[in-house]
Order: sequence, then C-alpha cells, then structure tokens
Amino acid sequence: MTEHVQLKAGGYQKIRDIDPRLVSYNVEMTEVTGGTFWKPYTAGQIAGTEEFPKMKDFSDLGNLMAVFPPADLSNSRLCALAKDLGPAWVRVSGSWATKTYYDFDGHTNGVVPEGFESVLTREQWEGVLDFVKAIGAKLLVSVANCPGVHDGIGPWQPDQARLLFDFSRDYGVPVDAAEFMNEPNILTGTGYDLQDGYTLKEFARDQDLFFSFMRENYPEIELVGPCVVGDAMATILGEDEGGILGADKADLMAAMGKAFFLTNDLLDIVQERPGVFSYHYYNGISERGAAMGGHWDASQALSEQYLSVAGQSALLYAPMRDSYTPGAPMWVTESGDAGCGGNTWASTYLDVPRTVNELGLFATITDGVIFHNTLCSSDYGYLDRETHEPRPNYWAVLLWNRIMGVEVFDSDEEIREGAHVYVHSRRDGKPGYAAAIINNSTTDATVVDLPKDAEVYALSSDSLRSSTIMLNGAPLALGEDDSLPELAGRHVEAGAFEVAPASVVYVVM
Repeated sequence: MTEHVQLKAGGYQKIRDIDPRLVSYNVEMTEVTGGTFWKPYTAGQIAGTEEFPKMKDFSDLGNLMAVFPPADLSNSRLCALAKDLGPAWVRVSGSWATKTYYDFDGHTNGVVPEGFESVLTREQWEGVLDFVKAIGAKLLVSVANCPGVHDGIGPWQPDQARLLFDFSRDYGVPVDAAEFMNEPNILTGTGYDLQDGYTLKEFARDQDLFFSFMRENYPEIELVGPCVVGDAMATILGEDEGGILGADKADLMAAMGKAFFLTNDLLDIVQERPGVFSYHYYNGISERGAAMGGHWDASQALSEQYLSVAGQSALLYAPMRDSYTPGAPMWVTESGDAGCGGNTWASTYLDVPRTVNELGLFATITDGVIFHNTLCSSDYGYLDRETHEPRPNYWAVLLWNRIMGVEVFDSDEEIREGAHVYVHSRRDGKPGYAAAIINNSTTDATVVDLPKDAEVYALSSDSLRSSTIMLNGAPLALGEDDSLPELAGRHVEAGAFEVAPASVVYVVM
C-alpha cells in the first residue's frame, strides 16, 4: 500500500531544542589499552550468505571474543573522519574500564596489580586526550569499581579516580563528564558478583561516595548516571510484560549475569543524584548472544516492531529520570542495533533505517545525547576496525549532522510502515525545515508532497546486506587523500516525488 506524506512550508509546532552533540560515540577502554572484544564476522556472515553458528548456551560467549592490540587514535584517517562528523562527546568506558589500573608513571612495568585486570599507561591515555582535542570533542569517562579499589567489599576508594582526573586536567584536556561504573546492574565479570557479598546496597553506597567525591573535588565535571542496562530488554522483549519477542524475563535476565537488579531498585536507595540520567539501549541481542533470547532475525530489521524499540526504551526510562533527577537531559551512553557486538548486518545498509529512526524518535521524546557503540571497533562501529573505511551508518549520521538542526517539530504525520517522518530546523541556520523520511516498506514507494522546491538526499543500496551505501544513486566512498565526496542534494521542484522502498531520505526546504 502506497503511503502519502505531506510536508508543509510552515506552521509546524515546535517540540524542543536538542543537544547539537546528539550524535556521539564510544571508544571502549579495551580499545585504548588493548584487550578482548568481539571477533569480527566473516564476509559471508555479513552478506547473509553464511549462517552464524548457533550457541548452545550463553556460557559459550567468551569463545566469541578475541584479543586486540591498542587502537592507534592518532591515525590520520580516523581523526579526519571523526572530526568531519562534527561536535561530539567521546565516551571511554565499557566493562574493561571497570577493572583498569591507571599507571601514569610506569611503575607497574606492565604487570597488572592485584584486584585489577588491565593497565592503562600514560602514553595510551595521552593518545585519548590528544584525539579528543584534535577533533574538538568533549570527554565522558567511567572509573574503576573492582576489588583493586576496595578493601574487601568495603567502601570505594578514590585514589585511582583522582589520578585520572588530575592527570587529564594538568595535560590540558580535562574530563568533561563522568559516570561511576559501566552497567552496574550486571556486575558479573568485574571481579565482583552480586551473589557473593557485593550487592545492590554496596553499589548504591559506592556510587553515592563517588558523586560526593566529585562534587567536592571536581565540581566542574558533569555527573552522569546510573549507566544501567537491561530494563528495556526485560520489559519490552519479555513475555511476562507482553513483550515483542516473547522471551521469559527471568531467564533473559539470568542469562545476562549471575544476578541482576532493576534500575528502580537502585533509585529507591541512592542519596546522591547526577545532573544527567544515563542508560544503555540496544535493539536486542546479536547472533552471538542469541542463546539468551532477545534476538531479532534480519527479516524483521525493517519492521514496525523492530523500529519501535528505541522509542519504547526512551519512554520507559523517562519516568525514572523524572523521579531520579527531574529536568535533567537523558543520555544513551551505549547504543546500537544489538548487544554482544552487533548483528551480522550491523555494518551494512540494513542498519541505516534503524539508526536514523533512533535519532528522530529520541529527539521527539527528550533532549540528550546518543553514544553509538562504537566509533571504530567491532561490527557495529561507524568505521571499520582495521581500515577505518566508513560504513553505511557513518554516511547516514554524517548527513544527519549536516542537515538536521537542533529545533525539533511535530511532523503531523503518524508513524507507520512506509512513513517515519521527523522534522527539524535546518542545520545551516537558514529559514525553512529539514526532514528525515524513512520508508521501511520493502515493496512500496512512499509519495511525498512538497509545498515548495527542495534539495533531496536519498540514501539507498543495491542490497540491504551491502556494505555500500548510495546517495542519490551514486556510491559513497572516500576520495583521494581520504577526502569526503561531494554530499550534494538533488533539486526537486514543488509537487510529488517518490521515496523508494527501504530507503532513507533527507529533505531540505
């Protein structure tokens, strides 16, 4: 069935202004120090011609990891492409950060101290700070919360955190924002286990200690928290809440860790509140973790149910934010198509409609920042890990940042198959509007009525599982000396034009 969309020359009702750094990303601590991360998929698995082997159970997940050397954040292509994306937050965190020791004077000689699992050197952290400065970013970090910063399960000690913040400030690239710990409600794998004495009560105590320490010693640093994960998956996908995929909530949560607590359980007992509410959102679990449940098949990746998860997650966490830290912005400090390193199609065009839809939906619900996981690691990175070649999602968000402004308007169009419409101001500041239109139908074109002439930027691909994305029919690729191609729109006169099936179109009026 052909859908019709009516754009207007004026009269849209404004909803809010959003953060110009909405499009942000993670550089995982394991990338900085070197360490384990997700094995890359094969070319056949990415193309959808080779099946990913089914896991027997979630305990096999570790076999799907590999050890990687530290990333070179001084790489010229990486720096140039990150800078081209425009202003962003860079988050250095992840489960690896929870157990990393900061050795900025070299006294460990690479030997990991007891109670930690990795070492961050001066050279490695200077590389992060130089990268952040070079691309004009802001820096968000989380700190260690492992046995090495405790006496048994006694209170968290701030010595390591103080070293990180002081070193960064003295280097001339201070930390701008800080979370306490990555995904605290799934502690297994950090050196602690919620079933072995370090419970929700101890974590709440320690987060309060961290926030108090930061306010007393680094009041200029924005506090972010609680950096949780899992509530949305349990509620939206779990069958006992009428969820989409029919997974059993108890089994799903048990599979994610030996123990788990829901965010509201934490919010009921903490005393110190951050200035920004944070959570993690993934659309589901990748093929790697499919044994735990919550996995979508590639055939569902353009469905209304699949595309709705980002908005449902934001709507689930917004009331928690309102009670925990009223009036605060809401940050998604990890986001992507699937937890456990991304689906086989995360690096292909098939994930572009989800990515653009997430940005559009989130902006209609709240103000905040979305940290894509990651910039250049694993299959869900914006850039290829080894070559740093841009993947389709990179081009999609690059155009978002160049076209979609910070003022958000009600599109007056109901979200439906073939017509996900988001209207903003123009990023260039000129009068008029910019619209993102997603046609998630794989069979029918969508007709858009233009009230005036416009520039149209149509994103598509010859195959949904392709690693190549096209702009107005021409493949997007880096030019000589890694220069960006001309990202020009196609002039369309007032009247009707078609948005092809499974395509994403930006319209500037």
